[in-house]
Amino acid sequence: MPLYKRILSYLAPHSRLIFVAIVATAIFAVLDATVYVLLIPFMETLFVRGLTASTPVDSGMARLLDATVYRWVDVGGNPLSAIGSIIVLILLVFAAKNLFHFLRVYLLARAEQGFNRDVRNSVYSRLVDLDLGFFGRVRTGQIVSRLTTEVEQVRTLVISEFSSVVSAMLEFSAALVAMLLISWKLTTAAFLVIPAAMVFWGPLVKVLRRRDRRVQHLGGEVNAHILETLSGIRLVKSASAESRERERFEKLTGDYFYQFMRAEFTRALAAPVTEMLAATGTVVLLWYGARLVIEGDVTGAQFVGFLGLSMKLYSPVKRIAKFPATAQPGLVAAERIFEFLDAPVEIRDSPEAASLKSIEREISFENISFSYRDGDPAIDRVSFCVPKASMLALVGPSGSGKSTIVDLLGRFFEVADGRITIDGIDIRSIRLADLRALIGIVSQETVLFHDTVFANIAYGSTDTEQRSIEAAARAAHAHEFICGLPNGYKTFVGERGFQLSGGQRQRIAIARALLRDPPILILDEATSALDTGSERVIQGAIKKLVDGRTVFVIAHRLSTVQSADQILVMDKGRIVGRGTHASLVAESGLYRQLYELQFQDTGISGNLWVSWRSNSSSNIWGSVWYV
Repeated sequence: MPLYKRILSYLAPHSRLIFVAIVATAIFAVLDATVYVLLIPFMETLFVRGLTASTPVDSGMARLLDATVYRWVDVGGNPLSAIGSIIVLILLVFAAKNLFHFLRVYLLARAEQGFNRDVRNSVYSRLVDLDLGFFGRVRTGQIVSRLTTEVEQVRTLVISEFSSVVSAMLEFSAALVAMLLISWKLTTAAFLVIPAAMVFWGPLVKVLRRRDRRVQHLGGEVNAHILETLSGIRLVKSASAESRERERFEKLTGDYFYQFMRAEFTRALAAPVTEMLAATGTVVLLWYGARLVIEGDVTGAQFVGFLGLSMKLYSPVKRIAKFPATAQPGLVAAERIFEFLDAPVEIRDSPEAASLKSIEREISFENISFSYRDGDPAIDRVSFCVPKASMLALVGPSGSGKSTIVDLLGRFFEVADGRITIDGIDIRSIRLADLRALIGIVSQETVLFHDTVFANIAYGSTDTEQRSIEAAARAAHAHEFICGLPNGYKTFVGERGFQLSGGQRQRIAIARALLRDPPILILDEATSALDTGSERVIQGAIKKLVDGRTVFVIAHRLSTVQSADQILVMDKGRIVGRGTHASLVAESGLYRQLYELQFQDTGISGNLWVSWRSNSSSNIWGSVWYV
């Protein structure tokens, strides 16, 4: 029941539209039944009252027609004139019926799109709130499937399918009332087939729910594979792995096809079985109705009208009977969406979170520990301090915990034990927006959005003045090439900046960093694959970027960290060495081993390296993106 309540909660803001649409549907249903009821006076005028003597039959329908249609139409006079009047009345009923049909369709469309928008906004809002750990566990294609395919399926369930059932119930009720007014005996006979239809659909519902859930999962896997292939298309082509990826995709689509057809096989039983039940009911009605006409319980005209109503009755019965099966994809999609919405946001502001706009003294890591998986610590009881405006380098083999350290500083993950403080304040007591506004991250991969150059530089900044954007671009040595683009600052860079070179993307990202002006800068493996010329172009911009900031450098190349104020050597989540470059080389530890491995075959002395603070040509520089 909670599932249905949660679905209905998204309908609440659109309840007025839905209510008016239901009223319009009810009027439509009454007018639709009236069209068939008007067959009775038409038939009586044509075959009974106008041509032969009639034997009146007392029934609720006869009294209703005497009180309405027969007051306006003189069926005892000229038959052609009476038939003409009835035809005019039928046309008027059709016109009114279609007017209300238009009204209900339009109102439901507004409610449908409003519901679709609200659900999609909720899913997207939760998406951007979730922690990085969630994205490490769930494939991107599954997430995209929630936002696209499954939202559409819930919309189809709630609006299209549900409104169809409501409409069917109202049409059924209107037809039923008219049929009862004609003959309760014929109505009872017509209902013999309905329980059989309901019994038939009962066992199919659980089977369909299970099979549709499997189809939904495989649909997400297909989306995930497509996204992975597109994001890694360069690797696929460079490795000549097109055939391998094609085989993997064909296997996925084959599994999806198989599971989809299993579900559709079950669902496809609906139409023929229901049609057969309807045909059986019609045969029963024809036999029993003819008997009642012969016995004088109903007139021939009333029986013709009843047959029309009964044919109309079976259509809504079929829709109602099929609803439990057709609703399964939408219900499964709703379950998956709500599972997504219920995913906990573990990193959030505490009620007592305070604002912090700058760093005055130091950043301190106090005996911190963290694990991505239970029993496998990524960081194990690490402590160190970084004074303001100093440079800390983190070195060590891959998987030693270097990047995890800075991820914990930005609270992309939460420490399990210990604490991280800025000026003595636990970062968990600082508003997330303020904490992340203090930090800029320099990485190998530039993050640009499919937007204009202007929008990418201004992303995340409150200063969006043209003058400020151009000043940041000039400082990043990007203004000249931007002006050479087809539309200058209004040029779209393509998905992930695909239309720009690596150096151009980095300079745009550096301009964004300069515009934001963060006091803490993280250079995470910032040795991007730039040629020497491109690297030299951005040196001046990088010098401006790091000047006066508290800098964390993560690097495999030890030549990039030799002038750091402090170097931490990490291995298996622990600090196994700390000091300056000179002191660590003098020791016989891991740092010296790494240093000798990198320089023993090159003949390059560490003393030849020039400080990065003196406009060096070091390789620490990469691309910049902001949290």
